[in-house]
Amino acid sequence: MVAYQDFVALCQSPDSEDRGRAAHLAAMAYLGHTGPADEHAALYAALIGFLDDPSVKVRAALAYGLLHATEAPRPILMALLQDSEIISRAIVQYSPSLLDADLVALVRSAEPSLLLAAAMRERISPRLAEALLARNERPVTLKLLQRTDVTLSPQCLAAIAHDLGSADAGIRGALFARTDLPAAARLHLVEVVTQALRGARIVKGAIAPHRLDRLLRDGADTALTAIGEQEAAQGRAPYAAGLVAEERISARVMLHAIVNGHVLFLAECRAELAESPREKVFTLLENASRPALNPLLPRCGLAPAVRNMTSRLISHARPADPADDVAARHFVVTALTEELIVEHDGVIPPELEEAFGYLSEQNVALARRAARGVMSAFAGHSQGSVPMPMIAHEERLALPAA
Repeated sequence: MVAYQDFVALCQSPDSEDRGRAAHLAAMAYLGHTGPADEHAALYAALIGFLDDPSVKVRAALAYGLLHATEAPRPILMALLQDSEIISRAIVQYSPSLLDADLVALVRSAEPSLLLAAAMRERISPRLAEALLARNERPVTLKLLQRTDVTLSPQCLAAIAHDLGSADAGIRGALFARTDLPAAARLHLVEVVTQALRGARIVKGAIAPHRLDRLLRDGADTALTAIGEQEAAQGRAPYAAGLVAEERISARVMLHAIVNGHVLFLAECRAELAESPREKVFTLLENASRPALNPLLPRCGLAPAVRNMTSRLISHARPADPADDVAARHFVVTALTEELIVEHDGVIPPELEEAFGYLSEQNVALARRAARGVMSAFAGHSQGSVPMPMIAHEERLALPAA
């Protein structure tokens, strides 16, 4: 306990360290006061007096005493917000007494360092987050995107993905890590990354052009269908509807969805193209025979030969598990390609050339992946070390010393 006379002596000391101690003591006494109202008012008046102290150390000690208190007096906090940068940053970052209205009004014209302090508050409302993002300061935007506890609207995330994510790899990484990133925005970022890889010198110098084109095209198709599968599993159809409206659902995309087991996305796309209920389309894909599937496929814009091949691919894929088993995918594609070769005596019709070429490309990639899985499984099951065979050799004659 500090006596009143000692407190007055500290307040009137020429040493800023003493006055800072007095300011901190007054703040703690104000927050913990349980006595008469006149004493509380006197402590409040003392806090007001420390705001006019010429030393930043004294005002900082006052701010430190009130920093984490929900009962801190607002007039004093508002005054400290207009103080030196080191004090205002601490108040903005840590004070729980500030309202969204206080912070939103502040960040509209605040310095970048103060914006970053606001972005590091323990709790940030969507209103404050959008006000901070509106300032378009990269460190602040990156910090907010990295905080998955901060709720951002889908429109806000989509705008960031198209404006900043198209040119900034750090922003793209933070956006990719967010589970609430809209599917269309995620697909846009995948396309941006694809183009960046295509233009990177280290990539172009390591992979032949035609193989690089194939790898990037397959990766983009896989991303498109995988995102669609996740969206369809969560009941969000606008992704597939948007792709259909942009005319981005080709025969290649449908075949890719079947080969990779993205059946829900396939059903969404075909429901949109055929203007049929999703449940009906999914039931047909899961259980219907090939003759029952054929009436659905013309509405999807597929040529007759491609429709027939797609129906056969669906029939082959049903007993297998292409979503999780690479070997099953390889088996399905191999079975269909061999059937087509036998059926057409090795002369694939022109209308099937593109789709057949795609299946052949996929078969090579799937064969490699399946082989890697077999080799790793074999290595995991082998017991102990395998002895090296002894190689017989003729006994060499020793030459006598000279």
